[in-house]
Amino acid sequence: MNIPSEIRAGDTVKWKDNSTTEVFGGELKEFKSDEWTLKYYLRFNKGNEAHTSTGSVSGTGWEFTISASETTGFDSGTWYWQAVATKASEALTLGYGSLVVEDSLVYTSGPAAYDGRTQAKQDLEAIQLAIRTLVKGGAVQEYKIGNRNLKRYDLADLIQLEARYKAEVKREEQAELMANGLGNPRNMFVRFN
Repeated sequence: MNIPSEIRAGDTVKWKDNSTTEVFGGELKEFKSDEWTLKYYLRFNKGNEAHTSTGSVSGTGWEFTISASETTGFDSGTWYWQAVATKASEALTLGYGSLVVEDSLVYTSGPAAYDGRTQAKQDLEAIQLAIRTLVKGGAVQEYKIGNRNLKRYDLADLIQLEARYKAEVKREEQAELMANGLGNPRNMFVRFN
């Protein structure tokens, strides 16, 4: 299955899937576009957002297009997909997985503020602000970190929370490096001469 692993809301998305041969119930089945219809069902991990894309014939395989006007309505986050081939009364899943929809940065007039940081990075900044306020002698009675409203943390608790969020941000950054093909920063290479 060649559906992209990441798309941006507002972009036209295209991909092709080739015909394939799969084993189902011990039987070898050949899936070609002249006999089978292939559909991708996409669902968002929140709410009831969904999208169905039906492949058009492309040689013996299928070509899929999701228009820019359709993806404009996609909320950013993790979407899940299932590719189902149908012929007469048969319906067989050929693949499933997830993809990430990123926010569109396109605007027509007067762009609004955009915060592309992850929730962990936003929470870490809020914790560090609370620590600075306490260290400077300010009174932090109530503040919000993530989706929690907190009342009067002491400095030791905030430092412990900061360490946890720093580790989370570090994991996110390492995962991003690996996803961008820049290698695993935890790997250590040794040369012996």
